[in-house]
Amino acid sequence: MKDFLKYMLAAIVGVCIVGVVFTIIGIMSIAGMVASSSGSETKVSDNSVFILNLSGSVEERAQPNPLSQLMGDNFETYGLNDILSSIKKAKENEKIKGICLNAGVFACSPASLEEIRNALKDFKESGKFLVAYGGNYLQSTYYLASVADKVAINPQGSLGWHGIATQIYFLKDLYDKIGVEMQVFRVGTYKSAVEPYIATQMSDANREQTQAFANSIWNQMVADVSASRNIPADSLNALADRNMDLQSTETYIATGLADTLIYQDGMLAYLKQLTETDEDDALNKLYLEDMVNVQRNVPKDKSGNVLAVYYAAGTIGTGGFSTDEGINPEKVTKDLRRLREDESIKAVVFRVNSPGGSAFGSEEIWREITLLKEKKPVIVSMGDYAASGGYYISCAADWIVAQPTTLTGSIGIYGAIPNADKLLNDKLGIHFDGVKTNKLADFGVINRPFNEEEKALMQGMINRGYELFTQRCADGRKMSVDEIKQIAEGRVWTGEMAKDLKLVDELGGIDRAIEVAAERAEIEDYTVMSYPKQEDFFTSLMSSGKERYLSARLKTELGALYEPFRYLQSIKESDRIQARLPFMLTIK
Repeated sequence: MKDFLKYMLAAIVGVCIVGVVFTIIGIMSIAGMVASSSGSETKVSDNSVFILNLSGSVEERAQPNPLSQLMGDNFETYGLNDILSSIKKAKENEKIKGICLNAGVFACSPASLEEIRNALKDFKESGKFLVAYGGNYLQSTYYLASVADKVAINPQGSLGWHGIATQIYFLKDLYDKIGVEMQVFRVGTYKSAVEPYIATQMSDANREQTQAFANSIWNQMVADVSASRNIPADSLNALADRNMDLQSTETYIATGLADTLIYQDGMLAYLKQLTETDEDDALNKLYLEDMVNVQRNVPKDKSGNVLAVYYAAGTIGTGGFSTDEGINPEKVTKDLRRLREDESIKAVVFRVNSPGGSAFGSEEIWREITLLKEKKPVIVSMGDYAASGGYYISCAADWIVAQPTTLTGSIGIYGAIPNADKLLNDKLGIHFDGVKTNKLADFGVINRPFNEEEKALMQGMINRGYELFTQRCADGRKMSVDEIKQIAEGRVWTGEMAKDLKLVDELGGIDRAIEVAAERAEIEDYTVMSYPKQEDFFTSLMSSGKERYLSARLKTELGALYEPFRYLQSIKESDRIQARLPFMLTIK
């Protein structure tokens, strides 16, 4: 018995020691990751080349996911802000001789693509080289690569050039089969976000608006590639009709889409030649993660003036609710209030990248923008989307800057409440009974359809929401309500179209919005600071948990299906009244 207790005690002690050892190793590992992610300054060697990998997905500002790092996963989600600032730093740093675009699988929306491409065009003005190489160019990566001095492709590769196509998922037949009816209330002929629940194909109005903005985006892409590659627009459209993805690599050279066929080792030798690196020496390469920590060669501003850039990206929640990937109105209003009260902040660039969401949440943010505007200039910079609720929170600004391919407008309101009586009663055999003290006390239950009085009340609420939305737009844009309603009706416009309609003031990117903000604030010297402050490693680790990890996993596995999945998942948490787009558009 004594031997048993002795061995048992020894085993317990051993387990404790092993646990302590693994804990120490874990802490050291996390500390190492913190050190590597904390951003120690990157030292740039002479004759370096910035390798910009065009792969993964792009967000406004990428928040590192510590759990993914600990699990050994790499989801390649990049911040647009990091890409743009890195290109600018590559232009300014004398030790960096050029940029090589490395084409891969790149998920990026049209306006972000345009912003990156414009930054690359600006980089070329430095006289440094800009080249592109890839085995398989998607249409999105070719659009960026086309601005390069030389477009090289693997002899066995492919090049995407086929035009734009859109697809919408329709769920009515599925709902009919399972016994669910979506009760829809809306204002706006073009407010098509509800169509997937009540139809099996696009309405004529939705088809009209979708074709119009697809043509607008495609024409912009064709014009840009035509100017860079010196190929007439008609010829580019003829090539797209042939679907260049399926043509031989020799065709790419013959048509002028690409310049040379070369294997990867040959491209490496070419880069060494451009950087004057000896054949036997290693090429000095910098990647995006390195460039983020390269210091800019600009004198430190001592004026004390701050120009704030506030990022609002994702679906707009209601009240204190939002997903990890969305806009929390309660947090945004508090943040904007702090910016309003901070006297060192002379102007605010409100960067909006949102397809909309809760009408109530949009109104809350709109209110804070109007108060902020009373104290200092507010300039909106629209990203990929600033539509529906995204336009609602933008319209009160002093000035609106959008990319030609930004999707905006969609001034309309809808509500959708499911009726699952057939599913619950007929198919599952679940029956409900109860009591109520007043006639409409059980309004909105999912086990019965609305009666006529309830339908009228719900439609009245939607109508009031639409009247308020159009009034907000009219006040902000200094137009009459009738003028707004003529271009509202839930219709989606590109930035280029919206400018002609006076919904947007100017075409350009975030840099132009910052310039306008400085002009409006009448300041020449200032420091640009980004808000809200991004989480550090430990805060992100503690706050993200399994939800953020699973979200990143799903984004990688589902690809193009991720946004529809997220939209369906969010329905159960959504406000009854919505102002949002029915889709997310990505160029492939």
